[in-house]
Amino acid sequence: MSDIKKILVVDDEPKIVEVVEAYLRKEGFNVLTAGDGEKALKLFKEEVIHLVVLDLMLPKVSGEEVCNRIRATSDVPIIMLTAKSEEDDKIEGLAIGADDYLTKPFSARELVGRVKALIRRSYRESSPLADYLIFNNGDLEVDINKMKVKKAGLNINLTTNEFKILLALLTNPGQVFSREQLVQKAFGVDYEGFDRTIDSHIKNIRQKIEDNHKEPKYIITVYGMGYKFVD
Repeated sequence: MSDIKKILVVDDEPKIVEVVEAYLRKEGFNVLTAGDGEKALKLFKEEVIHLVVLDLMLPKVSGEEVCNRIRATSDVPIIMLTAKSEEDDKIEGLAIGADDYLTKPFSARELVGRVKALIRRSYRESSPLADYLIFNNGDLEVDINKMKVKKAGLNINLTTNEFKILLALLTNPGQVFSREQLVQKAFGVDYEGFDRTIDSHIKNIRQKIEDNHKEPKYIITVYGMGYKFVD
């Protein structure tokens, strides 16, 4: 990384915060910490944060609410921490805007690995020439290098993962991707998530870019096969 990234670690268990902070600092990250959701939101508003490690079970303001409020204004990468391990819980966490998910107890080394991988994917250096794509006479506009999307002239907020999935689809119009292929195309072969979360991400993207997410005109489901983007 060419510059120091600032990580916000939010957890009400001091021992976890201490260990995670030590590991992240050892890897060269600048680390801020918060023991409750209220302080986390305050720090996020005051500081330039590049990634958030967020526990779900927090005092004052819940982790889900913190995530929702952050997502209302920012597409900063978020890794959620929770004691829940069921797949439905993971999908729910991703549906409200998380980019990755780690269940407790977890290895600090694994968390650092995921932080570094997500930082790598989220902050790749831009090409000097911007690629700007326009669909349906300006109904949908995508600035690839700036990771900006407009719908009917209005800016919309996509999470990092949502943008990467949309980019994989729209740069290959008409091609049908299975969930597994979308994971590899959007996130690379080293991605440690699971392909069923693609459905949740697609649902979120449709709600943001489609006129009617129940009758999509851009991202089409090909039953039994996967998804495709139609220009």
